[in-house]
Parts: sequence; C-alpha cells; structure tokens
Amino acid sequence: MARRFNERDFAILRRLAPEYRGVLCPGGGHEFHSILPPISNHVAADEEDFRERVSRLSEEDWRYLADRILSGREDLWCMPEEDIETVVACIREAVSEEAAGQVGRLYRLSGYGIL
Repeated sequence: MARRFNERDFAILRRLAPEYRGVLCPGGGHEFHSILPPISNHVAADEEDFRERVSRLSEEDWRYLADRILSGREDLWCMPEEDIETVVACIREAVSEEAAGQVGRLYRLSGYGIL
C-alpha cells in the first residue's frame, strides 16, 4: 500500500526529478511507496545520474529522509546496492556516521529477509 506523500515528500521528489510531475511510479504505474527507490530504479539513467540527483538534497532533506528510513516510512529494499552506497555516504556526510551505519544495516537485514 502506498503511503500518502506530504508536501515535504513532493518537494524532495521535485528536486530529485524536476522533469517528472506524476504521482505514479514511472516503472510500476502505481502510487509511490517511497521517494528514493523510483528515482533509483526508474528515473535516473544510471548510478552516476542517481548520485548527481541526490547531491541536490540539503542536509535538512537528508535528516528528514534518514528519519523516514529508520522509522520504516521510506523503504530502500528494492534499490541496487550501488545506489544504497550513495545514500549511505550522503547520510554519513549530512547527518551522522551512526545514522549512516543504521541505514546500511537496515538495508542488509531487509535483503536477507530478516525485516
């Protein structure tokens, strides 16, 4: 089930993909469940494009996203590992080493089906 995006979510989505104005996932045709996976999997052309897009986010945006990830409201499990590494590096730089480590562990645990 898709979560309802708030204005902050849409603002971040517009910053990451200004060319995309829809509310449906461009690959799946359903409402977005999270912000980062559709950018990674359907909007960004490749790893470098994803890295460039997420570099547009502010420290405040990363604090918000880290909180959403760690609280289970932003799901990263379907993203490729190289994009997760980018997300973890951005969180490490903008938020903290601790938050980055938690996000990395959460991703690995979800990949093993533990979460």
